[in-house]
Amino acid sequence: MAAESPAFTLTLPVLPLDDEVVLPGMVVPLDLSDAEVRAAVEAAQAAARSEPGKPKVLLVPRVDGTYARTGVLGTVEQVGRLADGDPGALIRGRSRVRIGAGTTGPGAALWVEGARVEEDVPEPLPGQVAELVKEYKALATTWLKKRGAWQVVDRVQAIDDVPALADNSGYSPFLTTEQKLELLETADPVARLKLATQQLRDHLAEQEVAETIAKDVQEGVDKQQREFLLRRQLEAVRKELRELNGENSKDSAEESDDYRARVEAAGLPEKVREAALKEVDKLERASDQSPEGSWIRTWLDTVLEMPWNERTEDAYDIQGAQAVLDAEHAGLEDVKERITEYLAVRKRRSDRGLGVVGGRRGGAVLALVGPPGVGKTSLGESVAHAMGRRFVRVALGGVRDEAEIRGHRRTYVGALPGRIVRAIKEAGSMNPVVLLDEIDKVGSDFRGDPAAALLEVLDPAQNHTFRDHYLEVELDLSDVVFLATANVLEAIPEALADRMEIVRLDGYTEDEKVVIARDHLLPRQLERAGLDAQEVTLEEGALRKLAGEYTREAGVRTLERSIARLLRKIAAQHELGERELPFTVTGGDLRALIGRPHHVPESAQDPAERRTAVPGVATGLAVTGAGGDVLYVEASLADPETGAAGLTLTGQLGDVMKESAQIALSFLRSHGAELELPVADLKDRGVHIHFPAGAVPKDGPSAGVTMTTALASLLSGRLVRTDVAMTGEVSLTGRVLPIGGVKQKLLAAHRAGVTTVIIPKRNEPDLDDVPAEVLDKLDVQAVTDVRQVLELALAPATSDAAPEVPAAA
Repeated sequence: MAAESPAFTLTLPVLPLDDEVVLPGMVVPLDLSDAEVRAAVEAAQAAARSEPGKPKVLLVPRVDGTYARTGVLGTVEQVGRLADGDPGALIRGRSRVRIGAGTTGPGAALWVEGARVEEDVPEPLPGQVAELVKEYKALATTWLKKRGAWQVVDRVQAIDDVPALADNSGYSPFLTTEQKLELLETADPVARLKLATQQLRDHLAEQEVAETIAKDVQEGVDKQQREFLLRRQLEAVRKELRELNGENSKDSAEESDDYRARVEAAGLPEKVREAALKEVDKLERASDQSPEGSWIRTWLDTVLEMPWNERTEDAYDIQGAQAVLDAEHAGLEDVKERITEYLAVRKRRSDRGLGVVGGRRGGAVLALVGPPGVGKTSLGESVAHAMGRRFVRVALGGVRDEAEIRGHRRTYVGALPGRIVRAIKEAGSMNPVVLLDEIDKVGSDFRGDPAAALLEVLDPAQNHTFRDHYLEVELDLSDVVFLATANVLEAIPEALADRMEIVRLDGYTEDEKVVIARDHLLPRQLERAGLDAQEVTLEEGALRKLAGEYTREAGVRTLERSIARLLRKIAAQHELGERELPFTVTGGDLRALIGRPHHVPESAQDPAERRTAVPGVATGLAVTGAGGDVLYVEASLADPETGAAGLTLTGQLGDVMKESAQIALSFLRSHGAELELPVADLKDRGVHIHFPAGAVPKDGPSAGVTMTTALASLLSGRLVRTDVAMTGEVSLTGRVLPIGGVKQKLLAAHRAGVTTVIIPKRNEPDLDDVPAEVLDKLDVQAVTDVRQVLELALAPATSDAAPEVPAAA
């Protein structure tokens, strides 16, 4: 299909159209009072006297004083008067003309040469063009029907010529001058029809959106007017009824009457009742359109939904409560004893009529501090079960807004009470067990410090008059049992920790893990795996191997995941026909089912492969956020020829641990002769102490004896015993000073397969907290001097010759 082909050249007078475009086929009236229009028409009439046919002009759009490159050949059909009486001419557009150079001609008009553009559309129309014609006619018909131009619909439907149909869109009033100009300069008729179709489609879409918006606005206005009218009528009816019944109340609306009746019947505390009635009075005076009315209603609903007079009766069966705690949690004796003591005291207070003393009831605030997975969160539900109270959990991890605890002021849009009030409301009683989960993860920023807002909540001397910013009435929290959980005690602000009774959960022994796995974890995972106890049985040896070699943690989360993985494997093998049920899992089956063990004790490894198989490596004990752990210390001496004297420390150590390393080195330099160590090497050779797991930050003084032992082993050439681990702070005089976390460290040593543990003498009382089964398997040596540590930890020398100190590689 040819886009354009010049047929012949024309010489025509120019009739400029300011900000207007005429397309071929259009008939337009023009005002002859315009000098340029009149000059062009007169010039065309003068030229027509010597040529047959009607006078011809070139209609050229002029936008901002610039002529278009394409014009339209027009014929002057008639000259006469317009509707307003002014002289005018009726001109019909015939065809497109490509404007060329200017030329001369009669009259005052501008004459140019132009080449007529021929448009060629094949006959018959191909499928795509026919579909395009059909679509344009459908869109044009839709638009014309919306405007009520029914008489034009038939004319558009009768046009089958593609160029004429495309140019017919020039009549569209919604097209801008730029859009019409684009249609004029598009020579290809099919491309022009596509452009006209797209323009019409876009206009219909915009029109539809505008109609939808107008309809929504009108519906909203109609609804507001109707609601306003109905409310006015309702007020008039109420006024007539009040006058008929002789009521003197100014504006006792039915809704206000309902709230007043509910407040009177709710049995609220006196101060709360007074505050609620004041708000009801405000509601009666508030306009129905006032936003204050909705705030008051929300506040009244919140107050009326609070369980002001609801309290559950405590179960004072002390033996029964102890049995519930033992059945649901193995170990954790400290927490169980504390809850039992609390119930016993509550029972005696109740028997003697001392339930309320000085406005305060006998609540409790406990902080359960321990590594992840030891059952802190689940223990809260067990405590509520044992006490016969309702339980609600408040997650504080990541909370940074003080209003989350104390609530928002009612002046804010979307104000809500704080989490404490919502917890009481959710529990439905004034004495639930509230678990404040992850209290050490509370943060602070520009919105306030939520930990500071908890000070009043968790203070037994203040929380009987707790005020929430939203409620602004006193709320008695003195009968609530608050259980806070945390992984790290140091992360809790000191003032907040001082208000809570700290109960430490230091992790489970291997025997306790086996009991927990057998009685709690295995039944739960069997159910989740779609199995029952008759189909799959785990021997105690398999559970013990899972706890000892496949997991190494203070809690039991990883142990439960390992059991779940094991059961899933068995279930999948059964469904694939690879294993018959019932099946008993032994310790030897674990490797084939879930792979090799991940935590083999050092004592179980080949002696040549142990870390302490070379001098300068000692085994220490540390406490992390995940409980106790084994910490290895490596020491080496640099070659004297390198000249790298001094002390180098690596492993992300804190300032306290760095100072401990300096103390250990200073002690050996000053007492090396006494300990028969070649300390002369320390003067000219650099000492390097490294703590493996370099990506983990480490700090604290308890690795002092471990570093001293590692350096003594390096200098003497004597190995550190594989079965020995140690902890303790060392002084410049060689005294071994007490440290913290003895229980966690001994549990970690037990898990790692260590049999001998060296601790400071002054930490001997802490052994009372260590489970008896752990102490039975450990040889705990309490020492006062670092010389005792060296005697116990270093293996005997293999020869009497002076040891050769190894240099760093």
